[in-house]
Amino acid sequence: MLFNSFWYLIFLPSVVLIYWRAPRVMRTALLVIASYIFYISWKPIYGLLIFGMTLANYLIGLALERYPARKKLTLFIGIGLNLLLLAYFKYAYFGWGMAQWASQGHLPNLTLEIILPLGISFFAFEFIHYIVDVYKGDKPVKKFLDFALFASFFPTQIAGPIKRFQDFIPQLSKDTKFNLSMLDDGLNEIVFGLFKKVVIADNLSAIAQSAFTRPDLLSGTDLWLATYAFAFQIYFDFSGYTDIARGSARLLGYNVPPNFNLPYLATSITDFWHRWHMSLSTWLRDYLFLPLGGSRGKTKLFTWRNLMLTMVLGGLWHGAAMHFIIWGAYQGVMLILHKEFKTLTDKIPALVAAKKSAVGHALAIVFTFHLVCIGWVFFRAETLTSALEIIRKLLFLDFSQSLAAQMSLSIVNTTDPVLFMILPFIVALLFAGQLIALAQQKYKVVIPRAMQAVYMAALIGLLLVFSPDSSPKFIYFQF
Repeated sequence: MLFNSFWYLIFLPSVVLIYWRAPRVMRTALLVIASYIFYISWKPIYGLLIFGMTLANYLIGLALERYPARKKLTLFIGIGLNLLLLAYFKYAYFGWGMAQWASQGHLPNLTLEIILPLGISFFAFEFIHYIVDVYKGDKPVKKFLDFALFASFFPTQIAGPIKRFQDFIPQLSKDTKFNLSMLDDGLNEIVFGLFKKVVIADNLSAIAQSAFTRPDLLSGTDLWLATYAFAFQIYFDFSGYTDIARGSARLLGYNVPPNFNLPYLATSITDFWHRWHMSLSTWLRDYLFLPLGGSRGKTKLFTWRNLMLTMVLGGLWHGAAMHFIIWGAYQGVMLILHKEFKTLTDKIPALVAAKKSAVGHALAIVFTFHLVCIGWVFFRAETLTSALEIIRKLLFLDFSQSLAAQMSLSIVNTTDPVLFMILPFIVALLFAGQLIALAQQKYKVVIPRAMQAVYMAALIGLLLVFSPDSSPKFIYFQF
């Protein structure tokens, strides 16, 4: 069941209505049932897998508190169990393929038919966070239903944001009352998220798909346009998903963490990772980078190693393919170079002043955005060879083919031309949405309901007019 499907438009209001009409003591159980219905609507058998993982991690959490003499062994068993399941379902074919390559084809083909369970990467990371923090001294969750809801909560179960149980579990004991502000906040985020996904991301996806399928037919200029298209496609796709997830949770009285903070306004690659997929970047920091030693070593090489390992494994988490590993390695190299660049330039007052100036700030944003775009090529390309060919054309602006001559990709023909005519209006709506969110969250400004109604009507109107014939799955569903 997808957030952008007809069935979710029936499922969510039904769950919200039943939830708030039910006695408070039954609400957790109702949400657990609804969350499992949401999950097994895709493939029922994997409901048993998620239940098994939930039960195992619940018992491991209790064992960590009850048997302190065996805490380290219990922790290793818990982490190993989660990683083993993740490795089997997500990396078995990739690992076997690498082994075949190393053996020069002497190993037989893997005959298992393994279907990747939706959201297993997010489940595994939330479970690992839970048992590690219980190992460090946090109290385990004693009620199984509470823990089951933490794991299966349907707004976040497929693609996050990655929750922390210390933030989520206390919300279960609050006697929250339904109110109009909750309804306003939830619906606003859901409609805004659908607008991002359907009107913007889905229309951009056609451009990116055409270009990345046959990059050999396109010039460097064409590929820059396609790379920009994918950069904004993945942002609006994933941030749109997050908005729908947060809005759905809000309708039920829950708050889940934000995942994006205007990442393409970042002034460095480090700043970008403070703004992009924040629940993942903080998880990688807390449960991988810092346990590896962080930057506490005596040498730069120690910190560099930890950054590279963190980002390479972060890339591998996204998918079992070499181009994801290269994408992670690229991010690691960029983080190291920025760290060294900052250390060097911070010693030169003139450069510090230049970086703080308006021009320096703007140039830093533009430069960082293009570094990120080059990384997206590795992320999106279908093969590593294809990625390298695209980057060669991007960097050297290969004009050997042209968009007009080849007619293999026409932005005007791929996307509704009327969409370009009203593009300034769409940008204005997005900007207005960010201002409204900022005003409400940071400055506690109360937006008049009439103004909110007009804004929502404009978004819904564009949704109805510019929805593609079919809406692709959210990009992060595959991870």
